[in-house]
Amino acid sequence: MVQGKTIVVKIGSSLLANEQRLTPRWAVMHNLLEDIARLREGGAKVILCSSGSVALGMNMIGERPETAGLRDKQAAAACGMPLLLNAYKQVAHEYSFEIAQVLVTLRDLEDRKRFLNTKNTVDRLLDADIMPIINENDTITTEEIRVGDNDRLSAKIAQMLQADELIILTQVDGLYDKDPSEPGARLVEEVADVSPYLAVTEGVSSLGSGGMLTKIQAAHMAQNAGCDTRIAHGEHEHPVTSVLKDERKHTRILANERPESAWANWLSDRLQMAGSIVVNETTAEAFKSGRRNIGREDVLSIHGPYVKGDVIHIYGESGDELARGLTNFSSDETMALARNPALSAMQLLGYKTLGTLITDKNMVVLDDRHLTWDLPADEVMTDVIPQS
Repeated sequence: MVQGKTIVVKIGSSLLANEQRLTPRWAVMHNLLEDIARLREGGAKVILCSSGSVALGMNMIGERPETAGLRDKQAAAACGMPLLLNAYKQVAHEYSFEIAQVLVTLRDLEDRKRFLNTKNTVDRLLDADIMPIINENDTITTEEIRVGDNDRLSAKIAQMLQADELIILTQVDGLYDKDPSEPGARLVEEVADVSPYLAVTEGVSSLGSGGMLTKIQAAHMAQNAGCDTRIAHGEHEHPVTSVLKDERKHTRILANERPESAWANWLSDRLQMAGSIVVNETTAEAFKSGRRNIGREDVLSIHGPYVKGDVIHIYGESGDELARGLTNFSSDETMALARNPALSAMQLLGYKTLGTLITDKNMVVLDDRHLTWDLPADEVMTDVIPQS
């Protein structure tokens, strides 16, 4: 069943930490790691994305999750991280396998070189038969530079490793067609297109940073990479294998039959918007035929700041998102090029360059499989040609 498969398992704070005492839930951890040991013995490679450090560190700094501010959460993460890893290490040793911790930030996933460095580290741990436990580095991140939830982080890891299965363990049985507390709410057992369910997936748990919305967004990212996602209740004697064997109810989000390449997935599935540009109607029409280079003459306005090497979002004048691509220039350089079409790129920037803003090889044109992002508000846009 699992021989040769790569499986990413995500478990959240609400399952790992007692909500009142803010201490580890040992029974949950034992069930999870015993089940993972069974998968590993069957020949699977397993990666665990785990929350919990912030919740477990709250007692040490004398705070509660509902009143803690950003500095409190950063300090709590620093206190809770060794508690969480020590708990995992103790339980893992009972089942005769080793663990390692990998802490990541938003830039580790959004910057291509750092993304590949992270992948190399995780691959090396798997080669050594060590299970990586991956979490966001909450001790140093701020609200502006956070991934924000381990659901989407786990999907990025699934994309990174070209995983076969993403298992998201939560406190409900899966995705419902409406709020599960409402009468008549029904479990959705299988999903091919997540779009119709986005409007009914708001709300977060008291301990976690994500709700069903982030889980559906994560599933969408995974399915683009050819990875099935299963959302299930995490309190079970065999929380992962029982889902993989379809022995209990859960929601399965089906992988796309024709997944995109790893490069295209990295370009298209972003965790935050670094910046954006609006292109003219002629350029927008050209995207209907596929990818094309974007030059300075195509740009109407810019939303920044962003730097060279960022993936930026490309919009038409109507506000529809058309594509995402790796920019060759910062927002300031783009502005200089676009506002001075009569001057060469060399004159404006001081170094030799063709002046192409985004090449077609570093771009993904969005289609029905992608969830589009809204155009940023007008007041943060900068027109290339100042309005009189």
